[in-house]
Amino acid sequence: MPLTTLIAVAAISQTAPPSTVIRSRFQSEAPLPGIPPVIIDTYSTGSGLAEETCKSLNLQARILWIDGTANIDKINSDDKVKALVAQIKDSGFNTIVLDVKPIAGLTLYPSAYAPRLAEWRGQVLPPDFDPLAAMCREAKADGVTLFASLNAFSEGHSLMHVGPGYAKPDWQSVLYEPLPVVVSASGASYPIQTPYNQMQDQPGALAWFSDPSKVPISDPDHFAVTLDHDGVVQDGFEYGGYGPGVPTMPVGGSVLVGNGGAAEFLREGAVPGQKLHFATQPNFVKIGDRPAREIPLCVNPNNPDVQDYELNIVKEVVSKYPVDGILFDDRFRYAGIDGDFSPITQTAFERYVGHKVTWPDDVFRFTLNPNQARGIQPGPLYDTWMAWRAHQLKVFLYLTRLAVKTLRPTCQVGLYAGSWYGEYPALGNNWSSPDFTAGFWFMTPEYRQTGLAGLLDFLISGCYYTVPTIYDAMGKGTPAGSTVEASSDLVNRAVRDQAWSYAGLGVSDYNGDADSLRNCIQAACASSQGVMIFDLSHNLDPLWPMFKQAFARPAQAPHQHPEILAKVRALRARLDKQHVPDAPVIMMSGTVGTGE
Repeated sequence: MPLTTLIAVAAISQTAPPSTVIRSRFQSEAPLPGIPPVIIDTYSTGSGLAEETCKSLNLQARILWIDGTANIDKINSDDKVKALVAQIKDSGFNTIVLDVKPIAGLTLYPSAYAPRLAEWRGQVLPPDFDPLAAMCREAKADGVTLFASLNAFSEGHSLMHVGPGYAKPDWQSVLYEPLPVVVSASGASYPIQTPYNQMQDQPGALAWFSDPSKVPISDPDHFAVTLDHDGVVQDGFEYGGYGPGVPTMPVGGSVLVGNGGAAEFLREGAVPGQKLHFATQPNFVKIGDRPAREIPLCVNPNNPDVQDYELNIVKEVVSKYPVDGILFDDRFRYAGIDGDFSPITQTAFERYVGHKVTWPDDVFRFTLNPNQARGIQPGPLYDTWMAWRAHQLKVFLYLTRLAVKTLRPTCQVGLYAGSWYGEYPALGNNWSSPDFTAGFWFMTPEYRQTGLAGLLDFLISGCYYTVPTIYDAMGKGTPAGSTVEASSDLVNRAVRDQAWSYAGLGVSDYNGDADSLRNCIQAACASSQGVMIFDLSHNLDPLWPMFKQAFARPAQAPHQHPEILAKVRALRARLDKQHVPDAPVIMMSGTVGTGE
């Protein structure tokens, strides 16, 4: 019987034809033979020329990250640096990333542009000692590659309130903040105070509650209304409620409480049975005026003065120190979907589209729903805006690479980013290849062309999960996408052989569980071209023996052989020209914020 007939019969009977060899997609792999293997999903993991090339040539990055502020006491003398590099080398690492410009914008080395870091939380960096120079010397002596990490668009630390960005407020990213308002059926509006679920002690305050336990008790000047889940007014209450009680909040609904002018607005405009609408008004504020927003003081990547400043620091490091390369940390991005909305950015965007825009509505307007959830209403230029932001960062990276290669052709350029690709359009950093195709809704043809992977020598992704593999996640009943394997494989697919991709792991996530960390290191090396360990400050003393066991078989890092990456890119281009299809991209969402 012909094979095709056997297959047809097998399909009907749901049995395999006699000539078929049944093989599970889940297979044991140990790219690090010194430690136990892990079970990998061979259907989705391990494809790509970069992955195949590194495995065949025994190339594997083993990177230790040294945070600039958290490790001052470990790198503030020649003897300490010498002993540290020897320990790193002995444990099997082949690459060090030294954070020489942390998010505070202060440098560990003496800079002509940036203020120098002298002290951090009681740890002192002697004024006559240069840890970058010492690290360069010792790394070269021990045959370890060294990359200098720079936080490109962060120039301050909000908790410590230090950094050059505070002295240059015009550099700071301008946030688009939606001011909430409630609109009555007649069209009258009134501003709602923030944060929600608390009553401010000031005349004319209008507070909005979704938590019934936070609604204030009755007050002679209060008037309150209850709303259902659609914002329809259910009832009104003088004194904010009768007697000592408070209004009963409808299931899924909310309560508005006002005093003074806000109480009058509710009495007149919040008519039972009618619907109140919620909206926002744009407000633009410098990020330095919002210290609770996030720790990094983000500056505007579209500001020419900021670009010149950051490029000057890159040139300074590359020209003064024999580093093997520079690497931008995760601040190579915008502050968020709400940044940057400065006049500088508006002017640059209008120049790009060729006409004036209604700001910010032509880009988007924040919306507000009766359940207090904030949304986005895209404007006619929304897709263009998203692509333009990513294009701006790609241009800056191009200028960086050009400057680096002009000063020292052998110097390389790397980037760190979180692994969940779906989060990054909001941050403006499209770290994929321009030829990457997948089912992400934001991947318009214009956006795809902003992919910057081809400008990198390698990308480190934050795969900061404690579950190593898809197989393990299935057994635990946890999301398969929130694993080291799935997240690093997605990065490998997105980069698409334009750069090496390495999976980053955070030691602090494992709470001293060396076995879990060991398994995740194995998974990282099975699903990417290497692993990065963050960070030296997280009590590595008990872990050095485990690292030495894991890295017992020597291996060089892929980035130590730039000629091989050139060949991988050339072969990828040839396959694309022949229309050889990629393996399918398996869509498994990761966790927002992972690796940042």
